[in-house]
Amino acid sequence: MTSPTDITRDPFRLVVLDMAGTTVADGGLVEQAFSAASQRLGIRPGSDEHARQLAYVRATMGESKISVFRHLFGDEDRAQRANTAFEEAYGELVDAGRVAPVPGAREAVERLASEGRTVVLTTGFARPTQDAILAALGWQDLVPLTLCPADAGGRGRPFPDMVLAAFLRTGAVDDVRRTAVAGDTSYDMLSGVRSGAGIVAGVLTGAHDKGRLTRHGATHVLGSVAELPDLIARAEAAGLPDLAARAEA
Repeated sequence: MTSPTDITRDPFRLVVLDMAGTTVADGGLVEQAFSAASQRLGIRPGSDEHARQLAYVRATMGESKISVFRHLFGDEDRAQRANTAFEEAYGELVDAGRVAPVPGAREAVERLASEGRTVVLTTGFARPTQDAILAALGWQDLVPLTLCPADAGGRGRPFPDMVLAAFLRTGAVDDVRRTAVAGDTSYDMLSGVRSGAGIVAGVLTGAHDKGRLTRHGATHVLGSVAELPDLIARAEAAGLPDLAARAEA
């Protein structure tokens, strides 16, 4: 195990990145797919109930989608039906070419890998949807490991399980503090903080703004994931004390 003195010198060899909103631009497809799913369960678009549910979906961006539907629809049968409808609708939008890489995302991942870091992509979507996104972008072989909530025992963000699963499965670092996490939602930030990651970077290309990301534990806030390799390099050069600093600019 790394000693407290060694931690200041060891590099961040594990980088855990969210997909939609962080590395993948989907242009609000989550809301469109949700509306299609809720309509299938009898919720009329434009109704007060639809508006209430959509507000909850926006507030919980980053959370496992089945967890969102369990909250909204109550019983397990309706939640599962809604989740299936959502995944189908989202998959159709993906197949129609409605997703693209966040500018500079692939280059950032490739640079991180070239520096000897292990990059893992995570999502709150189910595995079929995650695979559809990866296929649409041609990213099937971009990273050695991709994770969805089912791969981490069923719990998605804000739980730390996917980050910890990446830590355990890759063996890329021997101290979780040498993990860097990046995402665009408050739930990404909570997941990173709860896992013990040394860098928890919020990005402004997705659902939540700087204030919300910082309030939920972001150690840094970046314009996009394209800035992450330079941030990690600066943090390594500065050593451990810099990791506790909250973003101020």
